[in-house]
Amino acid sequence: MIVADPAPKPLLVDSFGRRVSYLRVSVTDRCDFRCRYCMAEAMTFLPRRELLSLEELALIVDRFVDRGVTKVRLTGGEPLVRRGLPELAKRIGERIGTGLNELTLTTNGTRLTEAARPLAEAGVRRINVSLDTLDRERFAYIARRDCLDEVLAGIAAARTAGLAIKINMVALKGLNDDGFVEMAEWCAAQGFDLSIIETMPLGQIDEDRTDRFLPLNLARERLAQRFTLEDSDHSTGGPSRYIHARELDIHIGFISPLTHNFCASCNRVRLTAEGKLYLCLGQADCVDLKAALRGGGPRALDAALDEAMRIKPKAHDFRIERTAVSRHMSVTGG
Repeated sequence: MIVADPAPKPLLVDSFGRRVSYLRVSVTDRCDFRCRYCMAEAMTFLPRRELLSLEELALIVDRFVDRGVTKVRLTGGEPLVRRGLPELAKRIGERIGTGLNELTLTTNGTRLTEAARPLAEAGVRRINVSLDTLDRERFAYIARRDCLDEVLAGIAAARTAGLAIKINMVALKGLNDDGFVEMAEWCAAQGFDLSIIETMPLGQIDEDRTDRFLPLNLARERLAQRFTLEDSDHSTGGPSRYIHARELDIHIGFISPLTHNFCASCNRVRLTAEGKLYLCLGQADCVDLKAALRGGGPRALDAALDEAMRIKPKAHDFRIERTAVSRHMSVTGG
């Protein structure tokens, strides 16, 4: 068993003066969907023996919190396919109020009917649910799985458990780009906020992403035809730029890494299930926290975090016409 080192360490600040306060933890690269913009149908996932244990994940998160991380998001793949995820959430949730301000989760919703209440009891107060369309046939085509009923039931269970919900919708030209208004109206009726996201060139998939790429200025234009959109300073600590739809009284966020990057204010790093810490979603720079923790304990982990801050890139280089990195989105959770 690795014993935590209580010695204080400085806050995590990269070489460009950006303070890292947000850690995204991919607890698994596996998913029960095969969304066309994210994965190929035939995927090879990490052997389970290569994953960090739940105890190791908790220890690493502890050290991040000790060094100034105030927000942790659990992601995947689909995080709820990882056995013991609610127990990990409970362990991390113990840090809320002692450095950690918020523990959140992103999910596709299929397993929320069982997991929503345990997550709420663990300290999760807010979740993001990926939902690209409310149309059953389109949903089955995009996700390659006919699971819309399970997702909607999971969302309902999460709301019953008291979790605040934001819907994440990836904009896909020719597939769901006529559905922004419907989604916004549905979110407003349910009491949810909405984020619309540009598809990102990560990992090889079975299709040409350029055929489906939609700049988010077009999404905004379509919403503006129906609603009065007002700029907003609303923030959840992530990369969304929010507007307020007056008639619906909801916030709609836009995450646009290709057409309007947010690198200058980047406060995020991403830990994979096998312990690699990626410093930028669109770059390959990383440090191996699993090797550091297992090889040298907390002191080596701190040294690895210092090195990570030294090498964190200034910006990504996303271009839709080429794959930025071979790593799939499911490895680092977006």
